[in-house]
Amino acid sequence: MTMFEIIILAIIQGITEFLPISSSAHLILPETILGWDSQGLAFDVAVHVGSLLAVIIYFRDDIINMLIDWCKYGFTQQQTANSRLAWWVILGTIPAVIIGFTLKDFIEVYARSGEVIAVTTIVFGLLLWYADKKAQLVKNIGQMTWQHTLIIGFSQAVALIPGTSRSGITMTAGLLLGYDRESAARFSFLLSIPVILGAGLLATLDLLADTAAVDWSALAYGALFSFVSAYACIALFLNFINRIGMTPFVIYRLLLGAILIILLV
Repeated sequence: MTMFEIIILAIIQGITEFLPISSSAHLILPETILGWDSQGLAFDVAVHVGSLLAVIIYFRDDIINMLIDWCKYGFTQQQTANSRLAWWVILGTIPAVIIGFTLKDFIEVYARSGEVIAVTTIVFGLLLWYADKKAQLVKNIGQMTWQHTLIIGFSQAVALIPGTSRSGITMTAGLLLGYDRESAARFSFLLSIPVILGAGLLATLDLLADTAAVDWSALAYGALFSFVSAYACIALFLNFINRIGMTPFVIYRLLLGAILIILLV
């Protein structure tokens, strides 16, 4: 990989991991349009590490408070807003883990085509538009219930289908359940931490079993640029989402899906 390819792919991963626009749809564009080779497993691990560090550092105060109150709950049985949110993140992760392990091979074989990604990019983009326009966006993250958490958790499992967008589908579910845009986005980002961590660990195990040579400088630059772009993306998204809504991302998804269809048909 050239330095240009490293920077572009890392920035794409960092931004699309958290925006509701589908990372898988974007990562096939360099291969389709520019003829670039696949980025490879090692680089995939590196950019996910960058994205993971970005979301952890951005939400570090929330995470620390959640962990402290969650641990205190084990001794005092006194539930707080932070300990409850920690439980919801754990609960919301379970569906993706179970369904991911169950259907991983099926999805790898039957759902990773460019055509599938193009269609899901459009379909779930329209669903995001409907949720943003029609739902009553009145609840905040402190009003999250275990029932709503499971619904959002199962929606996250749907994102195993490439082109769906993990952040997009979880925000869509949150909006449809009546949560305001910032709360839906914040919970989606917190929910991403165990998912990215788990996916990164699995990919690392596969990487350790691979005997191919590793370009450590490429991995370091990939992690760095992924971290910077992901951190900036999270900060800007949360600052502007209540003002701009989801419509710009929906329009972008529709255009992207249409471009993929034109390129692939």
